[in-house]
Amino acid sequence: MNYILFDGPARNALLPFTFTRPVADILIGILTIRQKWELYLGSTTTTLTEEYLSEKFPMVELEENVMINASFLPNPVLAEIVSNLEPNQAVFKGDEVIAFYTNDEQEEVDFDSYEIIDYNDDCLTVQHTWDIFAKNDAAIRADFELLTEDRTSQPIPKSVNVIAPENIFIEEGAKLEYVTLNAATGPIYIGKDAEIMEGSVIRGPFALCDHAQVKLATKIYGATTVGPHSRVGGEVNNSVLFGYSNKGHDGFLGNSVLGEWCNIGADSNNSNLKNNYEEVKLWSYETEGFAKTGLQFCGLMMGDHSKCGINTMFNTGTVVGVSANIFGSGFPRNFVPSFSWGGASGFTTYITKKAFETARLVMSRRNMEFDEREAAILEHVFEETKKWRKE
Repeated sequence: MNYILFDGPARNALLPFTFTRPVADILIGILTIRQKWELYLGSTTTTLTEEYLSEKFPMVELEENVMINASFLPNPVLAEIVSNLEPNQAVFKGDEVIAFYTNDEQEEVDFDSYEIIDYNDDCLTVQHTWDIFAKNDAAIRADFELLTEDRTSQPIPKSVNVIAPENIFIEEGAKLEYVTLNAATGPIYIGKDAEIMEGSVIRGPFALCDHAQVKLATKIYGATTVGPHSRVGGEVNNSVLFGYSNKGHDGFLGNSVLGEWCNIGADSNNSNLKNNYEEVKLWSYETEGFAKTGLQFCGLMMGDHSKCGINTMFNTGTVVGVSANIFGSGFPRNFVPSFSWGGASGFTTYITKKAFETARLVMSRRNMEFDEREAAILEHVFEETKKWRKE
């Protein structure tokens, strides 16, 4: 069967992360949503997403296709229902479609003509940016079971101070010596060729993805994911870093999400709790205002290719767009539009020529190419977000 993951109505609520990727390629737990579906279905997937992203994330449509709403995370029961769908059947949870079987001749999908299968069990969904960290605990636990079933971990080195070793899984090539791992509070997954340097203290649930690195004497609290090739140091609590991002020095990151190719300067901190302990509000790209999160703890949401200088301070519930460069003393405002350059004293536009030069240098350090396809995506984001910048 041909499976296609589509963005669905949650896409705009997941900006700035979906400016540069489909919903399916959001990392939560140990795997991206796409990787989860592909493992459960035993099949590759393609993507129906925004037109400007379609060259990098193409869709392959065959005569018969199963369309899957990417904001729904799979589990064994749901994946079985989806894999057994027949023509003109659709799976719904309440009013939301999870998946449906269609063919390339159907110009429009009329669910009134479909046989509806109601899915009433629990399942994880990612429908807001803050879901990525708020539901990361449950996502790590589910992915850990999926990835480690009937497999044997690499041995835990003798120098490691360990609690609940049965909840720890170490992939081939991982390096860790003289660290403390407490998996009594949740599983700890250490990916292929990842490294945890000496003196680090980590509580589960925790995921260190392939080729990622924990720097010397880092403190990590639970429900944290460090994406592939990313690096963390200092103090981190309940946060998700997508691939190729760095928070390599002292400073606090809590209840936060960083996209790809982000860099947090040394001794930078974010607040994750308001002084008056009230509910945190976050900038919404949908309403162009601040939306209630229902959360008391909520930190920093930073889009791809954004950076901050040393000693940067972020207020509770700060949203930073794509390719922003933040520096200087004081607290920048809690919504920083994409391609902004500056800090608390004010911002100017970070022109694409300069932003692309930096992206090219940053990616080349990891032997990755900033090509015309990447540039075209960021050019589109630059134009789409112009209205929020003060030119």
